[in-house]
Amino acid sequence: MEEKTFQLNDIVEMKKQHPCGTNRWKIIRLGMDIRIKCLGCSHSVLLPRKEFVRKMKKVIDHAD
Repeated sequence: MEEKTFQLNDIVEMKKQHPCGTNRWKIIRLGMDIRIKCLGCSHSVLLPRKEFVRKMKKVIDHAD
Protein backbone atom coordinates (compact mmCIF):
# COMPACT_ATOMS: atom_id res chain seq x y z
CA MET A 1 0.00 0.00 0.00
CA GLU A 2 1.36 3.42 -0.94
CA GLU A 3 2.04 5.99 1.75
CA LYS A 4 -0.09 9.12 1.51
CA THR A 5 1.97 12.31 1.50
CA PHE A 6 0.49 15.68 2.35
CA GLN A 7 1.65 19.03 3.70
CA LEU A 8 0.28 22.26 5.13
CA ASN A 9 -2.18 24.12 2.85
CA ASP A 10 -2.80 21.12 0.57
CA ILE A 11 -6.34 20.62 -0.75
CA VAL A 12 -7.47 17.05 -0.05
CA GLU A 13 -10.50 14.94 -0.90
CA MET A 14 -12.03 12.90 1.90
CA LYS A 15 -13.85 9.58 1.46
CA LYS A 16 -17.11 10.86 2.95
CA GLN A 17 -18.91 14.00 1.84
CA HIS A 18 -19.47 16.85 4.31
CA PRO A 19 -23.14 17.70 5.08
CA CYS A 20 -22.74 21.01 3.19
CA GLY A 21 -22.28 19.02 -0.04
CA THR A 22 -18.52 19.12 -0.68
CA ASN A 23 -15.67 16.76 0.17
CA ARG A 24 -12.78 19.18 -0.54
CA TRP A 25 -10.80 20.27 2.53
CA LYS A 26 -7.71 22.43 3.16
CA ILE A 27 -5.09 21.30 5.69
CA ILE A 28 -4.58 24.22 8.08
CA ARG A 29 -2.60 22.54 10.93
CA LEU A 30 -0.20 19.60 11.07
CA GLY A 31 1.10 17.70 14.08
CA MET A 32 -0.12 14.72 16.07
CA ASP A 33 -3.57 16.05 15.23
CA ILE A 34 -4.51 17.52 11.85
CA ARG A 35 -6.98 20.39 11.46
CA ILE A 36 -8.81 20.61 8.16
CA LYS A 37 -11.16 23.32 6.90
CA CYS A 38 -14.12 22.64 4.61
CA LEU A 39 -13.90 24.65 1.39
CA GLY A 40 -17.69 24.71 1.08
CA CYS A 41 -18.81 26.14 4.43
CA SER A 42 -15.49 26.97 6.22
CA HIS A 43 -16.21 24.54 9.09
CA SER A 44 -12.99 23.19 10.64
CA VAL A 45 -12.42 19.75 12.14
CA LEU A 46 -9.54 18.41 14.27
CA LEU A 47 -8.68 14.74 13.62
CA PRO A 48 -5.95 12.49 15.01
CA ARG A 49 -3.31 11.87 12.30
CA LYS A 50 -4.04 8.14 12.11
CA GLU A 51 -7.77 8.77 11.56
CA PHE A 52 -7.07 11.51 8.98
CA VAL A 53 -4.80 9.22 6.92
CA ARG A 54 -7.48 6.52 6.99
CA LYS A 55 -10.27 8.90 5.91
CA MET A 56 -8.35 10.85 3.26
CA LYS A 57 -8.93 9.70 -0.33
CA LYS A 58 -6.35 11.76 -2.24
CA VAL A 59 -4.51 15.07 -2.49
CA ILE A 60 -6.19 17.26 -5.11
CA ASP A 61 -3.78 20.22 -5.10
CA HIS A 62 -0.35 20.54 -3.49
CA ALA A 63 0.60 23.81 -1.81
CA ASP A 64 3.36 25.82 -3.48
